[in-house]
Amino acid sequence: MKAAISSFVSSKNLNLQHSTSALSRSTLFHPNSNAISRRPSIPTSIPTKTHTRFGLTKKSHIHTTSFSSIMASSYNPEQARSPPAIPLPTPPVTKFKIGLCQLSVTADKERNIAHARKAIEEAAGKGAQLVLLPEIWNSPYSNDSFPVYAEDIDAGADASPSTAMLSEVSRLLKITIVGGSIPERSGDRLYNTCCVFGTDGKLKAKHRKIHLFDIDIPGKITFIESKTLTAGQSPTIVDTGICYDIRFQELAMIYASRGAHLLCYPGAFNMTTGPLHWELLQRARAVDNQLYVATCSPARDAGAGYVAWGHSTLVGPFGEVLATTEHEETIIIAEIDYSILELRRTNLPLQKQRRGDLYQLVDIQRLNSQ
Repeated sequence: MKAAISSFVSSKNLNLQHSTSALSRSTLFHPNSNAISRRPSIPTSIPTKTHTRFGLTKKSHIHTTSFSSIMASSYNPEQARSPPAIPLPTPPVTKFKIGLCQLSVTADKERNIAHARKAIEEAAGKGAQLVLLPEIWNSPYSNDSFPVYAEDIDAGADASPSTAMLSEVSRLLKITIVGGSIPERSGDRLYNTCCVFGTDGKLKAKHRKIHLFDIDIPGKITFIESKTLTAGQSPTIVDTGICYDIRFQELAMIYASRGAHLLCYPGAFNMTTGPLHWELLQRARAVDNQLYVATCSPARDAGAGYVAWGHSTLVGPFGEVLATTEHEETIIIAEIDYSILELRRTNLPLQKQRRGDLYQLVDIQRLNSQ
């Protein structure tokens, strides 16, 4: 199960509408296009410049033959990950459909839960085997609301009606649900928490948002999540990250080195950072780590205290936008093909080219567990 579950990661932005309208706005990447195939010829010797501490000095030439031998003997790519990266596991399912449910969220918690259930059922009815919900889908996104809407997930169904619904519907529909996130109460602390439920309805993982959303852009937006929420302390092998986590490339690199196929980020970017960074960050995380990235956001409510950007998206391992939408409530259905990952990693063998002699990513949690 690890291979299958490790490929499911949380993301942001999705809502309800007809899936064909969302997919009609999809952008596809064509690897065989003329623009890609035209490449300049590579000279047998590569002009370069030597550097001093103060800048450029003299020109020199490095011959490709000696350059290759230096790579083989000195680069030590296997040492660029500590512990060494886990080879990409073979998943039990190569192709499957993912559903991104970009939901409208109101102040009515019971309505939000019923509405999310209906969206999940609709996505499954359209063939989705994995369904992703937005960040904070059962509550308004505000520091005032988090304590009021928070649920004690560990205390069971009566104390957490939101996760009880996710458990039941995943079992009945035989699908995997990355349940966006909800405010979680644990003792005297609050967390922004994502729960993942398997096809048997059992909780496979619970991920608490690691990087809290504290932002202050004068005249644009100020939101200090840490006023009410506590940061999570560890990555989750079911590979979930929430909203702000997408900004931290090291976390995505750790997931990739653990053998993840897909990173899911339930998120709620705002009207300032959304148009600037939302798609950019998704494509960067995907292309840097050569895997799929899925995000799911709440639908936009212009009258809310916090206005979400929307634009839930699926990005492929070459950074190509496979499916996306605008800001309205909708459901996106798109296909993921894990067989492409190995092809892309062969096309661009980054894992074999990392400079283990110069830098290293240390996965502290894995290192300490050995």
